[in-house]
Amino acid sequence: MKKRPEEISLMAESGRLLASVFSGLDQLELAGMSTMQVNDWVDRFIVEELHARPASKGQYGYAFALNSSRNNVICHGVPSETEILRDGDIVNFDITLEKNGYIADSSKTYLIGAVTSEASHLVQITYEAMWKGIHAVRPGAQLGDIGYAIQRHAQRHGFSVVREFCGHGIGREMHEPPEVLHWGRPKTGMVLQEGMVFTIEPMLNQGHHACRTEDDGWTVVTADGKLSAQFEHTVAVTKKGVQVLTLRPEEGFISA
Repeated sequence: MKKRPEEISLMAESGRLLASVFSGLDQLELAGMSTMQVNDWVDRFIVEELHARPASKGQYGYAFALNSSRNNVICHGVPSETEILRDGDIVNFDITLEKNGYIADSSKTYLIGAVTSEASHLVQITYEAMWKGIHAVRPGAQLGDIGYAIQRHAQRHGFSVVREFCGHGIGREMHEPPEVLHWGRPKTGMVLQEGMVFTIEPMLNQGHHACRTEDDGWTVVTADGKLSAQFEHTVAVTKKGVQVLTLRPEEGFISA
């Protein structure tokens, strides 16, 4: 479960490359693109420009380089030629990248054109909630501290936290122990130790946290049809705190 310093260095390189994928997405005019066009751009960029591998392709039988979760889709949305990003949409792109045998995992929710203030607020609070969880990471803290920090911030702003999906350990495999819940009680759960690497990826809903999976077996949507947003980073527990391995250039967080 714990990673050696040289393994974390390799994961940081995968994370740096993955951050550059999002920097590239930031430059695209997403409005009017299909989610399949975004998928194809990401696939080409990872393979041809970064000489890496889209780690989700072939994982559990999944065929694409990303998940595209739009509006009321919570997670695991499947890209489609017919799903066109329109003004007012919000969409999460969840991308994994493998380089030198190690995987990084990150996601970002994009605002397409002029979105409602309610949608923008949901996205902002979801981003803040992820960082509340990240700032709870340090040796000696417990997994419940992460979930509690996220849940408290979400509920203060009137949003619910999806409970059916969680963060996870990561390394040579996309999903490793431990499971990292985004809700819970402080001072409960596994004690964090230097060298642990996992994702923090809260999903917040405008309405109830309940969800359902559509007939394709992948796409998870809100049960009440209201909006959902998500952000994700891969983090490592350091001697004094936390290192965000997938940090994007504009975020400016100083690793502890």
